[in-house]
Amino acid sequence: MVNSFKELIVYQKAHKLAMDIFELSKTFPKEEKFSLTDQIRRSSRSVSSCIAESWAKRLYIKAFVNKLTDSLGEEYETEDWLDYSRDCEYISINEYEKLISGYDEVRKMLISMINSPEQWCINRI
Repeated sequence: MVNSFKELIVYQKAHKLAMDIFELSKTFPKEEKFSLTDQIRRSSRSVSSCIAESWAKRLYIKAFVNKLTDSLGEEYETEDWLDYSRDCEYISINEYEKLISGYDEVRKMLISMINSPEQWCINRI
């Protein structure tokens, strides 16, 4: 039984990916500080923070699913920023593929939780 959002594998993966992006984005050009760098850091952190928030809302299935859907949206946004990072040659193809592969796993887990919220929620209402 999972007692905390921190025990969720999807949270752990999303948190690690956000930290990986933080480290990589330190090398982005200074002119990107208030655009790409801030945006990719914000969206990548929001994936795991929305998972944490959903855990607090699992008393109600609709609220739980709503926050997981927000997390999924942030995951897709992060993928888009990764595309820009690759296309602008701020990250290598290898780094890009590693991060995209990780987010592919996170996305599949989020979709699974969204499709089967009953197993995660406290009440089935």
